[in-house]
Amino acid sequence: MMLIPTHHFRDIERKPEYLQPEKCVPPPYPGPVGTMWFIRDGCGIACAIVTWFLVLYAEFVVLFVMLIPSRDYVYSIINGIVFNLLAFLALASHCRAMLTDPGAVPKGNATKEFIESLQLKPGQVVYKCPKCCSIKPDRAHHCSVCKRCIRKMDHHCPWVNNCVGENNQKYFVLFTMYIALISLHALIMVGFHFLHCFEEDWTKCSSFSPPTTVILLILLCFEGLLFLIFTSVMFGTQVHSICTDETGIERLKRKNQPRERTGSWQSVKETFGGDFSLNWFNPFSRPCQPEIPSDKDMVRQMTSLSDTETMEDPSEETKDEDSVEVTDE
Repeated sequence: MMLIPTHHFRDIERKPEYLQPEKCVPPPYPGPVGTMWFIRDGCGIACAIVTWFLVLYAEFVVLFVMLIPSRDYVYSIINGIVFNLLAFLALASHCRAMLTDPGAVPKGNATKEFIESLQLKPGQVVYKCPKCCSIKPDRAHHCSVCKRCIRKMDHHCPWVNNCVGENNQKYFVLFTMYIALISLHALIMVGFHFLHCFEEDWTKCSSFSPPTTVILLILLCFEGLLFLIFTSVMFGTQVHSICTDETGIERLKRKNQPRERTGSWQSVKETFGGDFSLNWFNPFSRPCQPEIPSDKDMVRQMTSLSDTETMEDPSEETKDEDSVEVTDE
């Protein structure tokens, strides 16, 4: 495989025959706008189910062990509304992150006819992914789980069974934020409930037996602490990536030549959907949708690069920060 270290380790060729376009199947007729996106990966589906189960378990313990048996109705109502609202927003964000196309590049558009129609001149280049036979726009990477090239791919997350990319990063950030908030809220309520039960009779502070109550609360405490740490770290890394306009894969590779980056505030507005408003925290509002370039537009952007000597790639695969294999070629 031919590559240039300063250009994302991609295939860069000038002649159609080097790209082996005869092995590429023409892209299928595009589906309707808004078609549901779902990755059929056993591990990812299992992780997504576990995520929902853990949130629903927290709902069960919070409602039926701590809030409903409480005699302080104001405390129960306020905390019940807050916790259920955050849990709903967390699960809604999870669904949007899982079922939204993260920014997949059209598959199979590197056909012989299309490449020949470009009439590339010396000094002009096109990028082609040999895995999905697509012409690769800038900052796109191939995911071996999704089996597609994804624009501005940060990493593949099994917990949402999807890549985190250009179109669904907002939903992933909201998912980690709301999970961290309900984890913190649950830990605070568990602490108050333990104090209340120590001061009062254990048989009166829960509708379950004291041993069952203790076990349920300890499990919720362990779950809340674990996910609070994990999602807080993920939330911080995602916000840092957005503010620096650098994806997780780009941060790991650290290109030898700096590229022009979007201003931090501009990058935040593009990710969350315009100027600051409550819609930033709404998983049902879309981020700013970038104009998807046509094939010729993508090639025109890529042909602005100058011709460079090529060398062999010592490796073909790397791992993202969720330890799921992705191939960046």
